[in-house]
Amino acid sequence: MPVEFLGIAATNDGSETGPRSGASFDKEYTLRLARAHEDYGWDRVLFAYGSGSPDPAPAAAYIASHLDRLQILLAHRPNVSYPTFAAKTFATLDRISDGRLTVHFITGGNDHEQAREGDFLTKDERYSRTREYISVVKKIWTTHEPFDHEGEHYRFEDFVSDTFPVQQPRPRVSFGGSSPAAYAAGGAEADIYCLWGEPLAQTAEQIESVKAAAKAAGRTDVPRIQVAFRPIIAPTEELAWEKAHRTLARIRARKADGTALIRHHTGNPENAGSQRLLAVAAEGERHDRALWTPTAAETGGAGNSTALVGTPETVARALLDYYDLGVDILSARGYDLLDDAIDFGRHVIPLVREEVAKRDAERQRTDG
Repeated sequence: MPVEFLGIAATNDGSETGPRSGASFDKEYTLRLARAHEDYGWDRVLFAYGSGSPDPAPAAAYIASHLDRLQILLAHRPNVSYPTFAAKTFATLDRISDGRLTVHFITGGNDHEQAREGDFLTKDERYSRTREYISVVKKIWTTHEPFDHEGEHYRFEDFVSDTFPVQQPRPRVSFGGSSPAAYAAGGAEADIYCLWGEPLAQTAEQIESVKAAAKAAGRTDVPRIQVAFRPIIAPTEELAWEKAHRTLARIRARKADGTALIRHHTGNPENAGSQRLLAVAAEGERHDRALWTPTAAETGGAGNSTALVGTPETVARALLDYYDLGVDILSARGYDLLDDAIDFGRHVIPLVREEVAKRDAERQRTDG
């Protein structure tokens, strides 16, 4: 099966290891980073969402209008707009990008962050809302006659859009989460199910949970699986581990002086994904071939935070281990966003693609 690579479409050069050098939306840097991903073999980039961050939709439109091949993954929280409005926004962006859009729906795993924009539902209520929201958006994308809707969270009458996506029948839907409520919602509605980087055994368990949820929802297909990591690569193993420990020291320094880019979790995080990352970190620093957990532990399991450390060959082999589990979308984001995107694209992506092509060819010979 083909493998795809997802990078990050950051709007400034800040990260957990260093402050940004300019505005939160640096137009020149945003384009430079996206162009590096396009030039070095990445398939798509994520435009992330945060309550105080630049709006990802116009940022994505800006990149789509300047680049021809790079695909877009747009993060969206259902609490910030009505689904009738959002569906038109997404369809318009799919038009601007000539059919390069995928939408990643974020339910929200932190009550405080959700409350910043007026969302006071419980976590399970948010998952119920997201499931309904996605189903409404899909229907708007594919329905050319006016329709009414009366659900648990949304109600409207006689709506029909005059703006439809390029992709037929519709753009893909991406979704993430590691709780039973998340599996149920994503298993029912997602084309792509996103996980954070855990050891192989735990990842395999989550994949089975997603498959079971899809079956329970009456689907005959299953979502594609995406897993996210923070690669730390260098020409030798020794240099890679030196780089890893320097990276960790810089994260700790930013956390200590109060300049950290992210709001680290304090105590026990609310979302199951972060809880799982902390549990993995508590079991040990190193897992499987190259998975390293101190970066996750230091940030309280905040988001994509487990690292893969080693030479390009080691990291490529580690990614192929996940591919062998059924993961066909590999998400990677370094700590020096631009340079790491170039290095990963230059040194890791070709190795993985070459080996996947060999395995696919061998599988075809065996099947034949």
